Amino acid sequence: MERKCLERGAVVWFTGLPGSGKTTLARGLKKILEAAGYRVELIDGDWARQTVSKGAGFTREERMRHLERIAWIARLLARNGVIVLCSFVSPYREAREMVRRIVEEEVPFLEVYVKASLETVIKRDPKGLYAKALRGEIKHMTGISDPYEPPENPDLVADTEKYTPEELVDMLVDLLEKRLGLRIRGGAGSYL
Repeated sequence: MERKCLERGAVVWFTGLPGSGKTTLARGLKKILEAAGYRVELIDGDWARQTVSKGAGFTREERMRHLERIAWIARLLARNGVIVLCSFVSPYREAREMVRRIVEEEVPFLEVYVKASLETVIKRDPKGLYAKALRGEIKHMTGISDPYEPPENPDLVADTEKYTPEELVDMLVDLLEKRLGLRIRGGAGSYL
């Protein structure tokens, strides 16, 4: 398949509580974008903490430094024609505003709030983090001992309690087509 080479890409930033569905939606969107011929990179919080931010902690200051690194990497990729999907809890508005400022100097930035209640993410708890935090084994756990500040004006609210992952990926495709002028639809197959 021939790849579409964009002059400049964009950064789509997925934020939400741990276990809200950020990476699931980013993976689904990545699949459909690649099927449509776009160059796409997914930067996930777990991968970043094992590689480019190895040893990064979870205090407010450490999270800010960690997300600043990711913002510069995402900007570099996007300015070279890649659509960059970033899946990070990024619990503080201040951090997300910093990321937006860094990215928007060169490329478009879209913020997606992956919404799920604390009760729901505690039930999902795919990594067992909430159970550990509730037992006091994890410090600085977003939603338990650290706050999550929901975005005030996200480009999309992806409510994972109200919609299926397929419906939300469809909404994301609509967003990218409208805001970035991408041509995505057309026989790309299943999203997930």
